[in-house]
Parts: sequence; structure tokens; C-alpha cells
Amino acid sequence: MTSYAFLSPDWVEAAKELRAEYADRLPDPAVEARINVIVTDVPHRDDGQMMGHIDTANGETIIEEGHLEDPELSVTVDYETAKAAFVTRDQQKVMEAFFGGKILVEGDASRLLALQADPPPDVAPLLYEMYERLNGLTS
Repeated sequence: MTSYAFLSPDWVEAAKELRAEYADRLPDPAVEARINVIVTDVPHRDDGQMMGHIDTANGETIIEEGHLEDPELSVTVDYETAKAAFVTRDQQKVMEAFFGGKILVEGDASRLLALQADPPPDVAPLLYEMYERLNGLTS
């Protein structure tokens, strides 16, 4: 399997394809949220940043580049912490980063916490499979 640098254009495209493959089998999001995300210290981006968003308002989880006009919250996070949150799912590293001030949240943080809730038991194996494949796509 080919792997790509986290958040590189090829990785973003491969992650979208993986998400589309699982879309029909994933449950509706547990909460509606419109979140802008800024990832800093991205090594393969000219300006070192990636602007993206997470939008669950239409009953599915959309993760795309670019910012929403009216987000409920904005999150700024460094590259390594974003990788721990979205790929390796290292919750301990994410919590350490949060308490260490590496994750800045502006707005309704309860939306972010709700998205991090444990999935229903019948969905957990599917999500685990999807994240394992995403991890395999990531160098």
C-alpha cells in the first residue's frame, strides 16, 4: 500500500477516497458541529499551515480544506498533535497537548468534546478498521 505524508495533497485525496468507501456504513454524527481547524508547523506546506474544517450539520461528517464562514468553534493545533488526533488516535498525546496549551479552542468547546465521544459498540469495529487503514496510508 502506498503511504503519504500526513496532510500532503496526496494524503488528503487518499483520505477522502477512504471516507467515501465507508460513508454508507457509518452512522450519522452524534452531534451537529461546524468547526474550523488550523494545523500549524506542517512540514510540506509552503506557509507551514493547513486550513480545514469539520462539518456535521447535514447528517454526515465532512472534512475538507478551507474554512467555513460561520463556525461554532475554531481549533488551532500543531502538526504532530493533529496527526495523533486524526490518524494514530493517541488520546493520551492529545490530552497532554491540550493541557500543555498546544491546542487552542475558540468558541463552543462542548461540540468538540461531543465529537470525541466513544462510538456505539456496533460501530466501533468499523471505525477501528477505517482508522487502521488511514494509519496505513500515512507515512
